[in-house]
Order: sequence, then structure tokens, then C-alpha cells
Amino acid sequence: MSTDTDPARRTSLPGLSGALPGLLRHDLPASVVVFLVALPLSIGVAVATGAPVAAGLLAAVVGGLVAGALGGSSLQVSGPTASLTVVVAQSIQQFGWAVTCFVTVGAGLLQVVFGLTRLARGALAIAPVVVHGMLAGIGVVIALQQLHVLLGGQSLSSSWQSIVQLPQQLGSVRGGDALVGVVVIAILLGWKYLPKPVRAVPAPLAAVVVATLLAMVVPTTVERITLSGSLFDDIALPQVPHGGWGTIALTMFTVALIASVETLLSAVAVDRMRPGRRTDLDRELIGQGVANMTSGTLGGLPIAAVIVRSITNVKAGARTKASTMLSGLWVLVFAVALVDVVRQIPKAALAGLLIVIGIGLVKLAHIRLARRTGDLIVYATTVLVVVFANLLLGMLVGLALALALLLWRVAKVSIAAQSIGGRWVVTIDGTLTFMAVPRLTGTLAAIPAGSVVTVEMAVDFVDHAASDALHEWSRNYEIGGGRVEFVEMGTARIADLASGPPTRGHARRILNETLGPWRRTARTDPISAGVAAYHRGHAHVVRPHLGELRDGQNPDSLFLTCADSRIVPNVITSSGPGDLFTVRNIGNLIPADGRDTSVEAALVYALDKLDVRSVVVCGHSGCGAMEALFHERVSGSGLDAWLAHGRPALEQFRAGHPVAVAAAAAGFGEVDQLGMVNVAVQLDVLARHPVVRRGIEERGVVLSGLFFDIATARVVEITSAGIGEIDDAARQVTALPV
Repeated sequence: MSTDTDPARRTSLPGLSGALPGLLRHDLPASVVVFLVALPLSIGVAVATGAPVAAGLLAAVVGGLVAGALGGSSLQVSGPTASLTVVVAQSIQQFGWAVTCFVTVGAGLLQVVFGLTRLARGALAIAPVVVHGMLAGIGVVIALQQLHVLLGGQSLSSSWQSIVQLPQQLGSVRGGDALVGVVVIAILLGWKYLPKPVRAVPAPLAAVVVATLLAMVVPTTVERITLSGSLFDDIALPQVPHGGWGTIALTMFTVALIASVETLLSAVAVDRMRPGRRTDLDRELIGQGVANMTSGTLGGLPIAAVIVRSITNVKAGARTKASTMLSGLWVLVFAVALVDVVRQIPKAALAGLLIVIGIGLVKLAHIRLARRTGDLIVYATTVLVVVFANLLLGMLVGLALALALLLWRVAKVSIAAQSIGGRWVVTIDGTLTFMAVPRLTGTLAAIPAGSVVTVEMAVDFVDHAASDALHEWSRNYEIGGGRVEFVEMGTARIADLASGPPTRGHARRILNETLGPWRRTARTDPISAGVAAYHRGHAHVVRPHLGELRDGQNPDSLFLTCADSRIVPNVITSSGPGDLFTVRNIGNLIPADGRDTSVEAALVYALDKLDVRSVVVCGHSGCGAMEALFHERVSGSGLDAWLAHGRPALEQFRAGHPVAVAAAAAGFGEVDQLGMVNVAVQLDVLARHPVVRRGIEERGVVLSGLFFDIATARVVEITSAGIGEIDDAARQVTALPV
């Protein structure tokens, strides 16, 4: 018989004995906190919709037990939610409670279909500004309705009626209800300012408890919620409607869509709080759907994952689904055993709680975001339609407006013409389609005849109608004695229209055309073709920058590198014209004896005349000079004499130079190790050069060594002590492992 004495393995064994300590330590306390938060909210949502109080408690039980067990998230908490309050209240008023339970079952079935057909992520495609506007509109409706309840009246069916009849309600306010409701609001708003030990109690629970105790001592009458018998007495079967199936189906879809969107948004928020955990969104929708079918069958409210309770669950330290399921169990125990306690809760207390929740749905951060992104009109319109019409119409109007705004932005094009330096420049920037042809032709028609015109196109899409309009105008303009030059700087090309339908260009194309001319194998004269491509696509962009340099240069660095054709200094340093004073030779060598007048002249000119601030030596992988030096090949030509300047590097490489050791540890081959050592040795030669030494002492000139690894397109930092990789994110050099 074998035994396992490794504690790490014992704790990883499956079974209750391994899970029980974690459950008792993390999930059990978290479930109690979630229960205390969910209890008053569940009752409040039920009262706000006009459903039986037990319907809210049943929904909280089912949300915890069923959705918690079957869903794709281990930390989300589901139950009745404020976002469904308005649509459920309208359903109850229109169809009655029993038919609303049927609607809940149907909505759950739709959610199961959403999950099985993998449409979960599709719901996340709804524009966030529309979701924010929907929630804000729901919050305003809840606050307006519950304000009447707080003042001692009844919630009204429409927001307009709530506003119109508010003065009358203020004239007949019931003091006890108003006092209780105001106290609840004050506690909820001020709870965050209390000492931390006090804030361990959830604010909604504390507010409702204080309000219930206050209602017992105030001298006036305070209306309380009604709950007949036990929780099981209010269980009702759903009723199949006798007509109006179109409206019923629409309501089902609305409930399913809102519940799904809120659930998925909550899942995303919870996943962000717990990196490494990822919710199975399709499974989550299936679990939510089954839970809604169960809740509707038992006479409960529709449910969704509630972000407030879910975040509370995470912050309370929950680790598994046990916390969510236990919270539902605690609601069940409370509803069965403590019915008399529920009957003591004042309606005004729940109204105050819902008013704060409703106002909380209108977030200033969302308004600022909508303003910053230019979507404020979508947000405001969605809110107004939800408040004064209905939720579904508000969502549809918001989506339509967001889509229209998107199409306008995508199809937007900027067209301008101006006279610059004796020629006319027409700039076209954006998406050039048939919709822009009237404005395009109008702008082109205003250009005087007989001029030289440059049409600068920075477009990502061009269709045949716009292309034909440009060519037609160009042909007629040149017949009239003018001259037209097209410069295509965008990702879309007019020439592509000859081979197929118009397509949107990709930014990578410009990079390939700029850096990869060697891929064009059909050229008979690559240099001439390259110059033509330069004139057509890039000369117009470079011209203004070169104009600033026509009277002189002021480079920042002397860049000494190999003559190898694969090294493009301005590309690997992200520099432009006038930035680098470049010297290239075989093997990036600097003769120590000063007999090479070419390198000597470059050093003197760069340091004494141009006052460069740094000198860079850059080697590269697969260097032919280093390979010949490493194998000590003799060619019998002048190349042998030149490579002799690299023998000091070869000697130090064989002696175990620190750079070679570091390069070997990083996985570089021997020839590349020699290339890196060569860079370090050339830096030492530079440091001893009189002109360079004077620059270092008098002006703080900096010496730097680089090595370009062609296979990975990465640049490595070389120092006398080793090598390091330049970190893009932190913009620093980190030592490679040795």
C-alpha cells in the first residue's frame, strides 16, 4: 500500500475533503454577504413591478441555485434585476401576473436557444452607448415611479404621468412614508463615509433595517409590504394567453435580450476582476435560460446576472460556484422561516432603495464617455425614448441612430483644394464612394483651367463611381491645357478596380510597398520602377520635410554599419531624412591605425562639423565579413587587407569576451557571436580615437552598439560587458540571460 505525504498533492485531490476548507473559509462568508445584499433588492424589485413579493424571493432562490449551478461563470450572482423592472411592470399591467410568468418561461427558452446557437458574443456587439442609454433610461423611469411611493402614493404607469402628477403628490405627501424613504436614501448615500468596520454590513441591508425600526416608532401610519402566508403559498403556475401572441412574443424577446445583455456585460466585468478566469458565455446563457424557465414556472420574476451582486461576491472573497448557490439557499431559508420579518418592511424604504439604484444607473462616466466619443446624441435619444415611450423602442431607436452615425463616420470623406507654391493641391482623405461624387466634382470644377494639379489621395476605399469621376475630370482638364498628377498615399488603389470589385485597403499594404520592393519580380528595371513608385506614392509626402533640409543638415547621430543590403538604418531606428549621418563599409570596421581616410574623414566631419550627439556602431547577423574572418579565409585580394582590421575582434572572441559568452547563452551561433564582439571592439577603438574622445569629454557624446538579428527583425544592445534586448513597452534595455 502506498501513501502520499505531499501536502501540495493532497490539497489537489478531488472530493469534498479537499474542497471543504476552501468553501468554509471563502465561499461561505461570501455567500452570506451576497445574501444580505440581494435580499432587500429582490423584495424591492418585486414591489416596483407590481408582482407578489414572493416572486422576487423565488427569483433570487432560483438565480442562486439553478443559474449558479448551470451557468458558465463561477462567480456571477443572478436574481431579479432593476433593468427588467420597467418591462415586467408593463407586462403585468397589460397581461396580468400569470401570463407574465409565461413570458418569463418563453424568454428563458429564447436564452437557451441563444446559447445553443452560440449567439452569446453577438449580444456584446450592441453599441455600449445604447446599453448605457437603456440603463440610464430605466433608472430614470424607476426613480420617477418610486418617488411617488416614497411620498405615500402609488407608482404610475408612465413617466409622463409621474412628472405631471408630481406636484399633486407633493401636496398630499404622507409624512411617515416620506421620512422613512428619505432616511434610507441618506443612509445609502452616506454609507461610504462611515468607518470601515461599520461598512462591513451591506448598505442596503442596514438602510432597510433602520427604516423598518423607524417605522415602528414614528407616530404616523407607514404602509408596509404584503406577503400572504409562506413563500410556497404564492407559488403560481404560468397561464397560457388566449390571444395577442404578437405582443407576447415581442415582450418575451425584450426580456430575453435585456437579461442576456446584462448577464454578458456582468460576465465581462467579473472576468476583468479575476484575470485568468474566463466565462463560457454560451453556457452562461443556457444556464440563465433554464433558470428563467424554472423561475417563471414557479411564479418568480425574470432573472439576470446582476453586476452589483456579482462584484460584491468577488470582493467578498468567493472562489467557486458554492458562494452563489449558498446565497440562494439563504434566501430560501429566510423566506420560509422569517415571513413575519418581511411583512414589517415599509414600502417607502424599498422605494428609497430603488430610487438610489435608479439614479445610480445614470452614470456621469457614461455621459462623459459618450460626449468624448461623439455619441452623446445616441445616448440622449435612447434615454428619452426609453423614459417617455418604452424600453424596446428606445433600444431600437438607439441602435438605428448608432448605426446611422457609424455609417456616416465610415463613409465620411474630406475633400479640399488650395493653391500652394504655384500649383493646386487637392486632398482627399477618408472613404471615397459615389456619395462623395457631387462634392468631389464641385471641388474639382472650382480649380482654374491650365494649372498644375496634384490630387493627393489618402483613402482606404474607392469605388468605381468615384474613380470614373476622377478620371473623367482629369482627362477633360488636361485637354484644356492643365496637368494632373495623382499621388496615392492611402491603402486603396484606383488601379485595383481594373481586376475586381472595390475592396477596403489594409495599412500593411503601404508597409509592404515601402519596405518590400524586392518582392516585385516582374520588373525589368527595379531601380527605375522603384523611383517611379516613389514619385507616385511617397515623394509628395517627403517633399515638405526635405524642403526644411535643403540649406543644411543637423543629424543627431553618426551611424556606422555594414554595407550589407539587408540593413536599412532608417527603418530599424524609426528615423527619417536628416536624422542619421550614415557610414557603411564591409563588416562595420573602424581601422585603429587611422590609415583608412574614408572612415577618418567621416568621423572628423560628423563630430567637428555636424556636432552629432551620438556615435552608433551596428552589426548584424549572418555577416559575410564576420564569416570570412571567423574561418580565416584568404581571397588574395584587397579584401584580406581590409578584414585584417577585424582580427582584434577575432582574438577577443577566442579569448572568451563577455559579449561572446552572453550571446552564446542567448542562443546565437559563433559567427553572430563574433559579430557582436566586433561591435564591442569597434566601440573601444572609437573611445580611443582623439576626435571622439574630445567629443565625449567636451560635449558628452554617447557611444552605442547595436546588433540587428535579421531572422527575428530585432535589434540587440551591445555593451562592453554583454548584450541586452531593447524593450518596446518600457523603452529600456534589459540584460539577456547569461
